[in-house]
Amino acid sequence: MSKNSRTVVHVDMDAFFCAVETLHHPEYAGKCLIVGGYKDAPRAVVSSCSYEARRYGVHSAMPIAQAARLCPHGIFVPPNMALYKEVSAKLHALFRQIAPVVEPVSIDEAFLDMTGCEHFYPDLAGMGRSIQEQVYKTTGCTASIGIAPCKFLAKLASDLRKPQGLYIITEDNVDAVLLPLPVNKLWGVGEKTTQALARHSIYTVAELRTKSQAWLQSMFGSAGAQLYALARGIDDRPVEPPGPAKSIGHEVTFAVDLPIRKALNEELPAIAQAVARRLQRDGRYGRTVMLKVRFSDFTTLTRQHTLPNSVVSVTDILRAATSLLKNVKETKPVRLLGIYITDLSKHQQLSLFADPRKQKIEQLLRRLKQQDPNCPITTATAFSIRQTGKRKEGP
Repeated sequence: MSKNSRTVVHVDMDAFFCAVETLHHPEYAGKCLIVGGYKDAPRAVVSSCSYEARRYGVHSAMPIAQAARLCPHGIFVPPNMALYKEVSAKLHALFRQIAPVVEPVSIDEAFLDMTGCEHFYPDLAGMGRSIQEQVYKTTGCTASIGIAPCKFLAKLASDLRKPQGLYIITEDNVDAVLLPLPVNKLWGVGEKTTQALARHSIYTVAELRTKSQAWLQSMFGSAGAQLYALARGIDDRPVEPPGPAKSIGHEVTFAVDLPIRKALNEELPAIAQAVARRLQRDGRYGRTVMLKVRFSDFTTLTRQHTLPNSVVSVTDILRAATSLLKNVKETKPVRLLGIYITDLSKHQQLSLFADPRKQKIEQLLRRLKQQDPNCPITTATAFSIRQTGKRKEGP
């Protein structure tokens, strides 16, 4: 860690959605509050829950029905995203005033690179308390703070004393903090890696440290080098301000599970249309189309296809997504369906075999759609008119 001379702060709001709800409903304070949907909502999941509700085993991403069984006396409310985003905007504006470099992680957390700002505070604890006070004054909500020489340790530290905690990891205490931890506390170590390590009797970071980098790489490939570094508190990734979006997409959770063919024929076109509009609004083109399918048992499948040229039209996006979905062999009902576009660029990469007449028609249709989103003309219809002078039957 000696080569890491940075001061990284991770700010993580405490049960943020619940905290914002309590600001507007003081009667929720100290109660088992569950944000995600009303108690009888059959399809909703928990977005956030108060620390009082967590004592009953409720946690985020849990089906509301299960949360209702664990905590039947809880207060269940649907999320108010507009309100949360309003408070989040104030929070992230404050971060940009506090720190020279800010990396937003989500609506309620961020990394701050405070390197060079240490002399403004009596010590690191004073820095953390000052940030907590400013966050509370700005938003009315509490935050937990982790301070360390790198992002991994700062994020780890912010989780150690929740809620309203402050924890500092330095070179002097990093081993005392890291070594007793289970391996799944390391960044990026999920269930499969945890199980793979357990097969070699590796359950804690201390046991992981006994393995060489060469052994870990032989077992886990490039991820082995990351395991070796994180087990020693080494993380050289900088705090980076946000750049352009790496993907643009849209997904829908259905009110009732749908047969996969019904989802293909009735729902996929509207999702492709939403993605195309977002691409066009952002002035971006993409080459890789990714399909996301979540089934009734909550298993999730993704498939992707890289096209020979970048696209923006709903026709091309739908064609690629349809092909991907038709190749899905599962027969279980579909709970969620989504399309995402990656390999984004501001300029269209054209195929040598692309038809320039069709491209011009698509550009014209995009302008028409911007003026009238309900315009029924499709690229295929317009191209048919261009070629034959006659409009095909249909909308």
